[in-house]
Amino acid sequence: MSLYPARAVVDLGAIRANARTLVRIADGAAVMAVVKADAYGHGLVPVARAAVQGGASWLGTAQLAEALALREAGIDARVLTWLYAPGAPLDLAVAADIDLGVAAGWALDEVVAAARATGRTARVHLKVDTGLGRNGVTPAELGPVLDAAARHQAEGLIRVVGVFSHLAFADTPGHPTLDHQLGVLHQAVEAARSRGIEPELRHLAASAAALTAPELHLDLVRAGLALYGLSPVPQVGGPADFGLVPAMTLEAEFATVKQLPAGHGMSYSHHYVTPVDTTVGVVPLGYGDGIPRHASGVDGAPGAPVAVGGRELAIAGRVCMDQFMVDLGPGAAEVAGDRVTLFGPGGPSAEDWARAAGTISYEIVTRLGARVPRVYVDSDEGVKGEA
Repeated sequence: MSLYPARAVVDLGAIRANARTLVRIADGAAVMAVVKADAYGHGLVPVARAAVQGGASWLGTAQLAEALALREAGIDARVLTWLYAPGAPLDLAVAADIDLGVAAGWALDEVVAAARATGRTARVHLKVDTGLGRNGVTPAELGPVLDAAARHQAEGLIRVVGVFSHLAFADTPGHPTLDHQLGVLHQAVEAARSRGIEPELRHLAASAAALTAPELHLDLVRAGLALYGLSPVPQVGGPADFGLVPAMTLEAEFATVKQLPAGHGMSYSHHYVTPVDTTVGVVPLGYGDGIPRHASGVDGAPGAPVAVGGRELAIAGRVCMDQFMVDLGPGAAEVAGDRVTLFGPGGPSAEDWARAAGTISYEIVTRLGARVPRVYVDSDEGVKGEA
């Protein structure tokens, strides 16, 4: 039994089912399960295994450490990692058969050095900045990088596996920049081919474009948020509209339940004052666990929603480091020890929390702190485990 009075329950059967759905939606393009940021807070290794079981043929991480952790766990799917600074131990990645994103000339130089050090051919995906203005080689800088890549590929030091980019407005279907960025990527691929580089994969679409823009699927789609059963385009449709199942349920037990009289302030600065004699409950989760302080209920506005005994209630007053309060109402029965569902199937959604906190569902699940235990269930097999 966990010593912590809260848990994030992750359904690996849902991860597997979402992977299968995304393979169907990709319609012939390969699917990369993006498991960066500890699989969006769901747990790196269990999620990666479930995603591969569901049909994902690639795994993607931003950070090198997570890519290496996949290999250390014995996962032998193809892995791409793409975000590192100068001086990173890229030799470890090359030795572990991990593909590397290359977003600058210096990065190509360091990958080549790693290939020389290990005596192995490094597999690279050239990242092109097609308009996001973030990481990637700009079109103006691309020629010299491609020249160097072609030279190193001829020497057997690298193999250019892919050319890829990231969309700026993927969550706005039909935005004119989508076609523009696709065109810039095509130009980059043609420039590579003119130098004798024939990439195996062109990839541009993450979850939003995977769900809404089949013309952007190309050879591979990078499925992040959708893998976890959340919608990257809530203005278009929720998870069920795309055949996705939310995989995480965040729940806790009340630490304290007590009576407060009308006119009593709750939590710091008394931003919430009880309107009548009432019952209040303390939920032992706070911003130290990743609960957004912006989800507080202050100045008469309700905070983020929670479900208690089939009722939808809301945070009352300021979220604290380790706890928050819920006004259960004057007629509430004794509920100390009862379960509170913050979000997940059977309760409010991560998107509900995102709206309450003025953010996106990506942040709600990803920011969940490490001290909250992840409990794994498998709706396909009826088994449980904890990490």
